[in-house]
Amino acid sequence: MPGLSSRQEDILTCIVQAYSEKPEPVGSRHLVENYQLNISSATVRNEMAQLEEMGYIAAPHTSAGRVPTAAGFRYFVRRLLQTRSLTLGEQSHISERVGTLQSGMEQWMRRTAALLARSVQTASIVTPPVSQANSFKHVELIAIQGRLALMVLVLNSGSVHQRMLTLAEPVPQSKLGEAAKRINETCADMGAQQVRLRSINLPMLEREVAELTAELIDNVDNNRARFIYRDGLSRLMGSFADEEGAQQALRILEEHTILNALLSELLERLPQAAGVESDVHVVIAGDGRYENLSRTSMVLSRYGDPDKMSGAIGVLGPTHINYGRAISTVRYVSNLMTNVLATLYQDGAADSGQPSI
Repeated sequence: MPGLSSRQEDILTCIVQAYSEKPEPVGSRHLVENYQLNISSATVRNEMAQLEEMGYIAAPHTSAGRVPTAAGFRYFVRRLLQTRSLTLGEQSHISERVGTLQSGMEQWMRRTAALLARSVQTASIVTPPVSQANSFKHVELIAIQGRLALMVLVLNSGSVHQRMLTLAEPVPQSKLGEAAKRINETCADMGAQQVRLRSINLPMLEREVAELTAELIDNVDNNRARFIYRDGLSRLMGSFADEEGAQQALRILEEHTILNALLSELLERLPQAAGVESDVHVVIAGDGRYENLSRTSMVLSRYGDPDKMSGAIGVLGPTHINYGRAISTVRYVSNLMTNVLATLYQDGAADSGQPSI
């Protein structure tokens, strides 16, 4: 990015702020009348001409005003934006609603997505926390009726899976409980392939349950990218000045292949060490790499512990999104979610085997 003088940076900041509040071309008179630049309109016009020549602003059609380009937004976010922490009232409001995992993982995801969308006034994206590879935590076998039994499998990622089993013959609850106990002791913290290997020497009932467990773990690993919670779609559609931008945002949210590929690549750049305050990554107009993001911006963050389980949260909006608000909110919510998961792991360490959620 070509460097700018302090005056040019002030003018670019004012143009971005004015355009973010109302996405219309910004003229020199508007800047002089509404911002304390302490320079004449003629000087502002000269500086704007320089900014346009460097590619930071552009003149749409024959308008006398100027709009920020993708390069202008990037310069503003990476060099000029001063993010402010949320107010204590805002932090308290968000903290109360993020809450805990008591209502279950799915409700927690949906609640967080809705909260993000309302707070930033755009669309939100939340993915459930997953381990690098899912592993076994706990299984229960519950006698239902006759030869029917219910298997409840809990993985270390916090996900819970249920399957109805048709046994070869009726088995009393006491024997089902003993079988589940042996599986729990044999397969603790193991991945799918390890569970299969350990199950070879188990009695027939335990072996069949362990094999089904391994199959379920494999399915979760293969399909986990499908699960993306979102909110604020209608609000997002109304924030674009043209139909092309709205359609582009809709494709991003609807076509999970695009979004998953983007999240997987971008989140690798975020801090990996546990205990480090969650950082954010801002993608403006696809950063020149993703043509199908040219009219949108995303603010993303990782939450959780990548050594145990972690997920992604973020917001999606037009390039004139309120970046300061988006970054502060995503960062704060990400840190809250990280703390919730840390508590889950601490509780799980002291747990005798029952699921923590």
